[in-house]
Amino acid sequence: MQTPITEMFNIEFPIMAFSHCRDVVAAVSKAGGLGVLGAVGLSDKQLEIDLAWIKEEIGARPYGVDLIVPARYAGSDEGGLQVKDLLSTIPGAHQDFVNELLHRYGVPEDSDAGSGWAERSGDAPFSANRAMGQLDIALSYHPALVANALGSPPAEMISRCHEAGVKVAALAGTKVHAERHVAAGVDTIIAQGTEGGGHTGHIGSMVLLPEVVDAVAPVPVLGAGGIGRGRQMAAAIALGAAGVWCGSVWLTTEEAETHPVVKRKMLAAGSGDTIRSRSMTGKHARMLRTAWTDEWDREDTPDPLGMPLQPMLTGAAVDRINRAAHKEGSGAEDLATYFVGQVVGTMNRTRGAGQVVLDMVEEFIDAAQTVAAQLEV
Repeated sequence: MQTPITEMFNIEFPIMAFSHCRDVVAAVSKAGGLGVLGAVGLSDKQLEIDLAWIKEEIGARPYGVDLIVPARYAGSDEGGLQVKDLLSTIPGAHQDFVNELLHRYGVPEDSDAGSGWAERSGDAPFSANRAMGQLDIALSYHPALVANALGSPPAEMISRCHEAGVKVAALAGTKVHAERHVAAGVDTIIAQGTEGGGHTGHIGSMVLLPEVVDAVAPVPVLGAGGIGRGRQMAAAIALGAAGVWCGSVWLTTEEAETHPVVKRKMLAAGSGDTIRSRSMTGKHARMLRTAWTDEWDREDTPDPLGMPLQPMLTGAAVDRINRAAHKEGSGAEDLATYFVGQVVGTMNRTRGAGQVVLDMVEEFIDAAQTVAAQLEV
């Protein structure tokens, strides 16, 4: 295949794979796509370990790193906030609700569970300071791409990447977002429809993608949201995309480090079993609907806090839930969840990540040939 994206990154297939799992990233790059490591949940030390492992595993093949620097978050106007500065601003009523929720579902105390974001860095999570530190590490391992998942990348991030010969991408949920990213100087846009997992807007991919393509041409656009197989990839290309950005489909692969209980839930889920919820990060993110999202959605419970306060509030609780969720029939099992898109309805069998790439390409070819045959006269 040949598109502006395959030419930009010298890859065989225009398939970008976002994953927090280094094994998935390496497998996709080795299969001819481009794996992108989500760095936000990693400590600096673990990020270095993972990037060194990926480089050793894939050799000269390209890969990417995904960071998160939102345009706005709680306390951002004050600049340079540390975790300790923000912890004191979390309302007691919210902490009481989380504690009561864990107690009501029988989630045991666990001294080995992490204390959430406070352990990971002195800088506030999702802050520019935090991302710049991760960028320092990423650039030292020579990625082909750095992506920003929320908002336009800061000017410093773009300039440093370009000086190092690294391309920059940004996710967009509206045409206005995409235009803003291009004005900032990014090299490619990831137009993500509401079907996608994680942070996403409310416009569907079928409408969003051609709007963004028309608005930012000739900047190449990757289609994202609801794409996990070849026919969906063909639809994105037909709508003007130069490639696709997939995240959810890798969560049930053999390599994925998805919690076993959550992976089992995903394999059994339908496309209607996800919900956009602020309960994990403070911004709307599509995730598997479970008792956790239902509890936060009740009218008599506190509204989720903004980013980054909500993940700081819930981080330790999520760790406790995940550590206890292995017990069948437990409340922790009921609460366990993770980010995933509506494409979860077709994620009903476990395959290797490389095989997912090849299956997508094969179905894409079949779909393209079907369309071509219908045009013959």
